[in-house]
Amino acid sequence: MNSNEMSGGTLAYLGDAIWSFLVREYLISKGFHRPDDLQKMSVKYVSAKAQAAIFINLLESSFFTNEEIEVYKRGRNYKSGTSPKNTDIQIYRISTGFEALLGYWHIEKQEERIIQLWEKVKTMMEV
Repeated sequence: MNSNEMSGGTLAYLGDAIWSFLVREYLISKGFHRPDDLQKMSVKYVSAKAQAAIFINLLESSFFTNEEIEVYKRGRNYKSGTSPKNTDIQIYRISTGFEALLGYWHIEKQEERIIQLWEKVKTMMEV
């Protein structure tokens, strides 16, 4: 697979799965096991609003390289043809860019960047 041949939407699709997995694994490791509780808690971190806030926080702390910002923009600017139901379009696009970056790192075998991001995010999480 070549990330340069993938749309921002495809990268975001993959990144969404990666992010959901990280959050779910983290919550289970913290002792939460009831699916109802897990679902309610995961929304705090998997929602577009949460992802956008995380991205903006990390962007302001200069976490991302210029190349990573370009990948983020590919995802952010991807036109899916649908509009979000429960969030502002700007927030939705930021979260899509965030997910695209996760997908990119995975395709490019840059798992260490996913881990670095995750370690920073865990310090922000309140569980």
